[in-house]
Amino acid sequence: MAFRREKFIPRGGPSGGDGGPGGSVFLVTNANLNTLLNYRFQKSFSAGRGGHGEGSNRTGKTGQDIELQVPAGTSVYERTEDDAYVLVADLTENGQRVQIAKGGLGGHGNASFATATNRAPRKTQPGLPGEEKDLRLHLKLLADVGLVGFPNAGKSTMISRISAARPKIADYPFTTLVPNLGVVGLSGDRSFVVADVPGLIEGAHAGHGLGHRFLSHLERTKVLVHLVDVSSSSGRDPVEDYDIITRELELFPGRDTSGERLAEKPVVAAANKIDALDDPDRLTRLRAHLEQLGLPLFPISAATGEGVDALLEAVWGKIAAGRERAAAVAPMNSRTE
Repeated sequence: MAFRREKFIPRGGPSGGDGGPGGSVFLVTNANLNTLLNYRFQKSFSAGRGGHGEGSNRTGKTGQDIELQVPAGTSVYERTEDDAYVLVADLTENGQRVQIAKGGLGGHGNASFATATNRAPRKTQPGLPGEEKDLRLHLKLLADVGLVGFPNAGKSTMISRISAARPKIADYPFTTLVPNLGVVGLSGDRSFVVADVPGLIEGAHAGHGLGHRFLSHLERTKVLVHLVDVSSSSGRDPVEDYDIITRELELFPGRDTSGERLAEKPVVAAANKIDALDDPDRLTRLRAHLEQLGLPLFPISAATGEGVDALLEAVWGKIAAGRERAAAVAPMNSRTE
């Protein structure tokens, strides 16, 4: 609240300026980031406060916005009053910018309340506070292809064979504890991103063996490559292995942004470790089982590279078909909007 006090103007009018609005908080995707590690230790962020209104009808300055950098593939969940978390933003593209907390409104100085009948108001209005939100950030990998299978099925060896990724490889279960990403280059300037997801076990859809966390990384993939160990080293039956992992994919409730479930994604099956195949009947039974399901089987050796080229071409065919379908649907959606 202020009044003009100038020479030769003994009864100056109101001159209290309005307060400035507060800054807002934005999330921005950054292609150079791969993790949410920056938010592990600092968990509270505030935008700048709006400046106070001043005399001579000067409005307070606007508070400084802040931009929090996150990797592409980050889902943002807001905590509700009943302690549930609701999805409020899904950041899937590089450079995407979303406002997650809006700054408060500046108040009004007494100059805003001057009227013809009240020329010297002594009334002001305080500003409104900005939004405060309790958010949870969840990162899901962005990959075209997801490798699935039991622990020690050869997924890490496979991704190291077809890309520059160098995950830890060892002869014991759950060597891989975090997903790995690799870029696969094919002839004709063709490329796609593949994710080596940690091994799954029976009950993964319910969280056994951290399965629920691992399966969520497959939600954004376009094609699944199902690796089955056909050697006798695991002591498991390859047909039973395939059916168990397929059942876990069917039972997982997650969906991608288009509403597609994991069980609905295109699948390419590969019989791995044929270089160590000591019982050809294991491969024969698996091929016969998949033929009944209408799926071709690609015998490969991730260790030696045998059969890998044919598998990658089959995978690319699935990816290209999916991109063509997406391109055909996009114009229809734009016309609908």
